[in-house]
Amino acid sequence: MKTADFDFFLPEELIATRPADQRDISRLLVLHRDGSMEHSRFFELPSFLNAGDMLILNDSKVFPARLTGFKPTGLKLDILMVSEISPGTWNIMSRGSYTGPLTISDNLSAHIREGKTASFQANGDLMELIWKVGLMPLPPYIRRLPDRADRESYQTVYAENEGSIAAPTAGLHFTKTLLDTLSARSVHIRRITLHVGIGTFRPVKTEILAGHTMEREFFELDPRLLDEISEVKQRGNRVIAVGTTTTRTLEGYLSGRCTLASSNGTIKGSTDIFIHEGYGFKAVDALVTNFHLPRSTPFMLAATLAGREKLLDSYRLAISMGYRFFSYGDAMLVL
Repeated sequence: MKTADFDFFLPEELIATRPADQRDISRLLVLHRDGSMEHSRFFELPSFLNAGDMLILNDSKVFPARLTGFKPTGLKLDILMVSEISPGTWNIMSRGSYTGPLTISDNLSAHIREGKTASFQANGDLMELIWKVGLMPLPPYIRRLPDRADRESYQTVYAENEGSIAAPTAGLHFTKTLLDTLSARSVHIRRITLHVGIGTFRPVKTEILAGHTMEREFFELDPRLLDEISEVKQRGNRVIAVGTTTTRTLEGYLSGRCTLASSNGTIKGSTDIFIHEGYGFKAVDALVTNFHLPRSTPFMLAATLAGREKLLDSYRLAISMGYRFFSYGDAMLVL
């Protein structure tokens, strides 16, 4: 397949820059495998699931990874913390290839190397200081500075394990009340962790999909979940993944497209799986997801499950009806 096969035009005014007033009142477009569609609201999600189905969430927590510091010359430098190399040393993204000291606050500084790594010097706990001075890493298509409200709204209500530089956005629509309703209806709710990195959002620049390589992202899951998934399928129920990151964790592990660091009690590792047309899903039967960027790997993953033409048709309909797109936008359910 060619990357251009996953392109579509999106009017800029449909890009959501703020969340809905309430998480679960977002619109929900339901796409069935036969191509038929329904329009609903996210709080009505339980009506589309059955007792005995399993809903799997990504409980990774976003941290305020955007930092601003000053060089000795007084010039400002913005950095994005990407992944930890060793305690106190991180891979970063920044403009240019600066090497030298950077003052971030009275209690936090760093030595930058070629604009790619930062060794932090902290007068106190590093992550506590990051939470004091950092900004939430909103995607670049949200063309505004993050504010205090984003610390809550750009975070799922079940976020627990800190480590993501972007929210697993399909989960932003859930409320605790909605999760309780699902549990009361005997929908089994389980969690995995995948720390969202730049790989999820890095654009596909190759002409042919097979030429694209995903960045590795770190995951953790309970090995008992794998047996539960088998039991769900054996009794004829469905596994519904909340988000493409949850999907990539499950499919990356079950397809062997992962590197394991530990499997003692908890399975920990990383995956660079790129799910696109031709992939056969091993765990996921249905998907809760957002409306994604054209030519993006999350869009390609959703198209693999739904069918490319059917997904494109649903996007055209969503655009014509004014659905809100991307991280703070509306939701889809692919059944």
